[in-house]
Amino acid sequence: MKISLDSDVCIGAGQCALTAPDVFTQDDDGFGAVLPGREDGGGSPLLREAARACPVRAITLTEP
Repeated sequence: MKISLDSDVCIGAGQCALTAPDVFTQDDDGFGAVLPGREDGGGSPLLREAARACPVRAITLTEP
């Protein structure tokens, strides 16, 4: 699974980092970011839930 996080859309709600902290974090400005090496989701069972939790739909998941 490929993760895309649109930083132009992200408002920094932090729902991604709260839902799937093994995949997402927040940068120094409070905006969502994918952890280095986790661009494929790392098999996280909460990945889809984190994408659904984003209030502005800044996260896109695509199958390879």
